[in-house]
Amino acid sequence: MKNTIGLLFIATLLGYGCSQTPAQRNAVQAVKNDSTTIACPPGSSKLDIAKIEQITGIKGVEKNGEYKITVPQHDLKIEVDGFKIIPAMGLGSWTCFTPCGDSAMAMGDIVLTETDLAPVQKEVIRQGFAITAIHNHFVRNHPNVMYMHIEGKGPLDKVATSVKAIFDKVKEVRGHDPKATGADSVINTINIPELDGIIGAKGEASKGVYKYTIARPDVPLQEHGIPVSSFAGFNTWAAWQGTPEKAAVAGDFAMLENEVEPVIRALVENGIEVVAVHNHMVHEHPRIFFLHYWGVGQARQLAKGLRTALDQTGKGFATH
Repeated sequence: MKNTIGLLFIATLLGYGCSQTPAQRNAVQAVKNDSTTIACPPGSSKLDIAKIEQITGIKGVEKNGEYKITVPQHDLKIEVDGFKIIPAMGLGSWTCFTPCGDSAMAMGDIVLTETDLAPVQKEVIRQGFAITAIHNHFVRNHPNVMYMHIEGKGPLDKVATSVKAIFDKVKEVRGHDPKATGADSVINTINIPELDGIIGAKGEASKGVYKYTIARPDVPLQEHGIPVSSFAGFNTWAAWQGTPEKAAVAGDFAMLENEVEPVIRALVENGIEVVAVHNHMVHEHPRIFFLHYWGVGQARQLAKGLRTALDQTGKGFATH
């Protein structure tokens, strides 16, 4: 605390002009970028879930004091290498609310078409939220979609109102509600017990997609000093569809910086295509990288390749 006060005092005396030395500027920037300035232990505060539902008009799911709302993109008919991409395969917009005292942090991922991108960006900024990443999840996808990570903090009613405005902007630009059309499904005849045995976990089935969500309990991740859970997006996941002989797997890896290179090598050497490497957050501690991958082939071989990549990350993972 004394160091922080001292550095801020130096910044006040010296200002932000050209009179500062590089070392002084770096010291001031370190204070500004401190990712632990807000401490909010899990369970120390509580969300008003009824208020979130009332403001957003969306019913979500509560887990361990956090609340997540999801908008499946049923209106987007995406195809990659002959496989349909449905919401369970990674085509859903979501926001997770985490309590912190009398405020809340919202983190989310918004699925956008090329037409949606510019106006929704402007709305996010207008609402006082930060854009922390824009990236792809797939290649050769038709039509093309992008994913935009957002983050905001403040009084719960203000944060929830901003989230509603962002989701409403997507509806406005597209001219319809993305979740209003009927849900699609895909074929899945993969040997699930065999898959579970290779991966070493159990997944959940939805509309023909079988999905694993793998947490990182070995990493106490924080954003602005607020813990980020698996439920709030800090996880590795893998979604499967198809047949034993021709399956498709899509997913995301959450990695510490020294895990990035070995995970990429393991995936590529096992015939799984890495399609994006990026961040999801900006002020996180420790530093976390995410990558998206896509594989088509024999389910057994893809699963063995994925298991090899998982072995490059922290031990003791758990499913959620």
